[in-house]
Amino acid sequence: MTTTALHRDSYWQIAAPFLFVILWSTGFIGGKLGLPYAEPFTFLLWRFGFVTLLLLAITLLMRAPWPTSPIQFVHISVAGIMVNAIYIGGVFSAINQGVPSGIVSLIVGLQPLITAIVAGRLLGEKVRARQWFGFGLGLVGVLLVLLDKISFGAGNPLGVIISILALFGITAGTLYQKRFCAFMDMRSGGVIQFGASTLTMALAAPMFETMQIQWTASFVFAMLWLVLVLSLGAISLLHILIRRGEATRVASLFYLVPPVTSLLAFFVFGERLGITALAGMFVTVTGVALAIRK
Repeated sequence: MTTTALHRDSYWQIAAPFLFVILWSTGFIGGKLGLPYAEPFTFLLWRFGFVTLLLLAITLLMRAPWPTSPIQFVHISVAGIMVNAIYIGGVFSAINQGVPSGIVSLIVGLQPLITAIVAGRLLGEKVRARQWFGFGLGLVGVLLVLLDKISFGAGNPLGVIISILALFGITAGTLYQKRFCAFMDMRSGGVIQFGASTLTMALAAPMFETMQIQWTASFVFAMLWLVLVLSLGAISLLHILIRRGEATRVASLFYLVPPVTSLLAFFVFGERLGITALAGMFVTVTGVALAIRK
């Protein structure tokens, strides 16, 4: 490998995690823009369906390879349902149930600690003392950010339970993807994962929702953003990061999502940011730096 290629690879390793965090954080913003006009499962049925069709066209045009055995299809589908249908569906449903997005972020923000606890047993990853300290520091930072800006009226108990289910989805999905889907082509694998998630929403939406949509400009913009930027961009980056790094280090990046979401909400919706929130962002970034530093 040439020196130029090495430098390019180094820049990518630095930039990719931060790009992922920024793109992933916009999911809460897109959800807040779109949920007033459609129920969560209906919203995600259309979103996942559009993504599946786009990825299918890309896969066919580029002649990407498909899995060679039925069990590979099953593994890819299971990981996709956990990361897409259970996690994103849970987040959207919890917010729709009246749980403040900050509370949802806090519950889902426990993922790095849970991942660190189970990754050693499942994946054989060694979590060092510095990483444990980083995980704890990151959690403190997230708490500082959320304490500054959220109401502790956590909605109804069902919404909190759904948030915990979303936490299970992203944690189990990340570990499952690392363990069983290392072979996956990002293009054809994306078709399978979003296709399985579309089928899941197609079953859930008629059972629990009216499936009515108000096709306003805000809803269309939110749909386009979540399809093109989040589903195609952020989730693809997540799979790349999982493939190239340890699950515990990748999971620690999710600590950055609530602070970055708060910062984006400040610019988009005018939500305030106090001194405590700014201090929490600094503490969170420091904790994540300790957790992912090799």
